[in-house]
Amino acid sequence: MEDCLFCKIVAGDIPSKKVYEDELCYAFYDIDPQAPTHFLVIPKQHIQSVVAIDSSNSAIVAHCFEVIAKIAVDMKMDSFRVVSNIGEQAGQSVFHLHFHVLSGRDMTWPPG
Repeated sequence: MEDCLFCKIVAGDIPSKKVYEDELCYAFYDIDPQAPTHFLVIPKQHIQSVVAIDSSNSAIVAHCFEVIAKIAVDMKMDSFRVVSNIGEQAGQSVFHLHFHVLSGRDMTWPPG
């Protein structure tokens, strides 16, 4: 999708600090971290949000979670939070499915 910020990051048109990359997903550090460790994992295929997950793309989403687990082990993260905001009211500002992975501080509820 040509106007999508995350699609532009995947294409290399916008720089990012890469954490991980393979053929299906890309992980990079958040530019406004909310925890000492805060990165995003996104599918390379444009999927708007959780509500757009279906049988044609659910394997990619499952792979994203496998990658989250791999990165967590590699970074020796024994406690972390995974968040996906769906819709503007929930705080979604980029309409490309992404998972925030946060670690390194006590996580309170509500988040903040």
